[in-house]
Amino acid sequence: MNKLTNLSRSVKESVVLITGAGSGMGKATAQLFADQGAITIATDINKKNIDAVSNEINNSGGISESFSLDVGNKENIAETVKEIINKFGKLDILINNAGIAIPTDIDNDDYEIYWDKTHDILLKGQVRLIRECLPYLKDSPFPRIVNISSTEGLGASPKHSPYTSAKHGVIGLTRSLAVELGSLGITVNCICPGPINTSMTEKIPQKDKDIYSKRRVPLRRYGNPEEVAHATLNFCLPSSSFITGAVLAVDGGLTVKRA
Repeated sequence: MNKLTNLSRSVKESVVLITGAGSGMGKATAQLFADQGAITIATDINKKNIDAVSNEINNSGGISESFSLDVGNKENIAETVKEIINKFGKLDILINNAGIAIPTDIDNDDYEIYWDKTHDILLKGQVRLIRECLPYLKDSPFPRIVNISSTEGLGASPKHSPYTSAKHGVIGLTRSLAVELGSLGITVNCICPGPINTSMTEKIPQKDKDIYSKRRVPLRRYGNPEEVAHATLNFCLPSSSFITGAVLAVDGGLTVKRA
């Protein structure tokens, strides 16, 4: 059968940089892009975890390079991006996934410490990566930036104000840069995961997850990291060239359920 369409759905041989790829959604994203033939640059602050992810990908026939990366360290980011360009000569896709969560009351004596650390990683860390990668993304035939926010960026939960405000900031950053970078052909989109089975949620007892899911989530379960990864991949396809500034909730319907 002759093709009736023109746009590509392949990321094969594209170079993709993923932060926080040592576990959870970042790991699933690295694995998925590798399965699709991308050259996967897996980064994380945990060197042992990230080496294991890259080894698994390479042993499965994919191409992956691992780098220890602290998104709170501007010099570390600059050095890492330089190494990537020196080795692969290009960068096509940036996925800002690295994150932390520190619950705290507003009247906690250490509140401002938690606030600063949370915003430094979740929001300013994404800014640092984008600014460092931008000169190389400009040269890509299909440059993509995907920022990972959260359903906390669309609503709020008690005792998470640093996290919630930072995730709202990620959405604002995404929308602003989509407008600013559109003339360069760079798309900037945002994923808002809901309740997902990751290291951040693994300490929650399964019975509590079940109760929460039945009460709050129309699909009545927690999501899996790979389900988020596929949504991220869709934003990065060459065929997704007219999608920018989008904010996609991957939450089993949580944010649209009223009661």
